[in-house]
Amino acid sequence: MKILLILLALALTACRTFPTPDERRQHADALAVPHGWHAIHIPAGQFALTAYLPAKPRKHDTLTIYLEGDGFAWQTARQPSADPTPLDPMALRLALAHPQGNAAYLARPCQYIGTQTPPCAEGYWTNQRFAPEVVNAANRAIDALKARFGAQRLILVGYSGGAAVAALAAATRHDVDQLVTVAGNLDHRAWTTYHRIQPLSGSLNPADAIDALQPLRKWHFAGGRDEIIPPALVYAFANRFPTGRQSVVHIEPEFNHRCCWAENWPRLWREAVTQPH
Repeated sequence: MKILLILLALALTACRTFPTPDERRQHADALAVPHGWHAIHIPAGQFALTAYLPAKPRKHDTLTIYLEGDGFAWQTARQPSADPTPLDPMALRLALAHPQGNAAYLARPCQYIGTQTPPCAEGYWTNQRFAPEVVNAANRAIDALKARFGAQRLILVGYSGGAAVAALAAATRHDVDQLVTVAGNLDHRAWTTYHRIQPLSGSLNPADAIDALQPLRKWHFAGGRDEIIPPALVYAFANRFPTGRQSVVHIEPEFNHRCCWAENWPRLWREAVTQPH
């Protein structure tokens, strides 16, 4: 009987491999609430974007906004997920580890929203994840957060695919002092070629915005063991800038795409912000 119960438990576990979207939202809440943060929903064009921020934001001239990665975009190598809400929101973990100054977290389109009418199109977490309307939505939400905090200047931090959105948003703005990326997808054409997967048709590419990004301070973190965004791709992007305008690339040799950014973020943040460029 005991063996039958164990087999039944294993079968039930196998049928429920991934947390539901509601469970993923609850997980994000569970991370945020102990820090005094809560979720809000920001109308942003055709999307409503979810943000997490302190319950009582302090007025400050500079606001750091963390942009989430692609989330749970694919259930298998060939099957997109039904909901891109992250299984474990790395950019939220980074935001909650922010060591000084004001910070907020911004999710990507279709994450955390649950059911809506009309439904969010699958393309916005697959081939069109960096579409013009996605970048426009991010900019609208960034404007709303900036006003909420009474900020004048911004630092944008993007994790994984969120790095592309952060870079594309920064390329269109005049209030961004620094772009910081973590395991960032900064040239999706090079990335899809490297992994031999289909191009992201319908997506803008940060590598096409080199001229607009030149004036910014740019700091890119990469993991030496990252097989999703290997350091070579980050270096290739950084090296496209002319002398004197180049980005700083910092490699953490033992880190991969997820480990161990959040645990070490206060140290890494101080290095990115305080070191001369």
